[in-house]
Amino acid sequence: MNSYSDTYKAAGVDITAGYKAVDLMKQHIARTMNEHVLTGGGFGGAIELDLTGLSNPVLVSGTDGVGTKLKLAFLMNKHNTIGIDCVAMCVNDILCRGAKPLFFLDYIATGKNIPERIADIVAGVAEGCVQSGAALIGGETAEMPGFYPDEEYDLAGFAVGIVDRNKMTDRRKVIPGDVLIAIPSSGVHSNGFSLVRKILADSNENINTYIPEFHATLGETLLTPTRIYAKQINALMEKVEVKSMAHITGGAYFEKLPRSLADGVSAKIEKDAIRILPVFDWLAKTGNVEEREMFNVFNMGIGMILTVDKTKADATIEFLKKLGEDAYIIGETFASDAGTVLC
Repeated sequence: MNSYSDTYKAAGVDITAGYKAVDLMKQHIARTMNEHVLTGGGFGGAIELDLTGLSNPVLVSGTDGVGTKLKLAFLMNKHNTIGIDCVAMCVNDILCRGAKPLFFLDYIATGKNIPERIADIVAGVAEGCVQSGAALIGGETAEMPGFYPDEEYDLAGFAVGIVDRNKMTDRRKVIPGDVLIAIPSSGVHSNGFSLVRKILADSNENINTYIPEFHATLGETLLTPTRIYAKQINALMEKVEVKSMAHITGGAYFEKLPRSLADGVSAKIEKDAIRILPVFDWLAKTGNVEEREMFNVFNMGIGMILTVDKTKADATIEFLKKLGEDAYIIGETFASDAGTVLC
């Protein structure tokens, strides 16, 4: 590559480091390619739509970042899983409309382009794309000295999926008496980390401390990647009508779940039914966080909540269990404007 600039490098931007990062990430991007990706353009990612079996195709999009969970990645100097979180936060949202992920784009902004670190980040993004069935068809790495510290970066993404309009979820279909089915999370996922970090700071806990009930160190547990539910949900949608879905992230039970319900319909959640993960018990105890706040900020062990007709609840759970998901019932809907009620 003949493009280089000593003057630009003196200002803090190393063009040649950027080229090296691109070379290092190519092997990871290649893992996400499929027969529908169109190459050869040089600018702008392109993908050919396979509309087989779709009578009225609808594109569904989602964008998000990882938030302050990145601070934990910096602290642990571990960067090859945070990209999974980025893909998950975008893809899980479009799944809630019943869409099948098609492609993903990422954006990395950093104070200093360290090629090996950028490649690690993209390796995680690529793994998330493989898990979701999406192609990583483009992205951007921006070196921004003076804007970000040299050892820090931000990461965001954008996903697009496709679904036949007559198979889309629709919260307006939800009626009183429908059943709420939970699919487990892997841990804290990618929200609530401003509170997590405050608890860590106030407690002076060492992230390298091994905690027996976690079967891992504190840092490893907190950095566990967000689960991606694409293959399970897409397969389920072919077998059972799912009226609506909620991706349990920020706002958790009191904001995200009501968003998936029809007007005048609320959710009754049985707290004792929720299989709360040990990390949430630790956070509540260590940070002295009230129960309602825990359910307002964290997923408490549930990544997705599906709303189905009560006559289809057993079939939904049985199908998900065949896919390896330990899905279970946590409540039902009822006529009310209360939002979410924990019982």
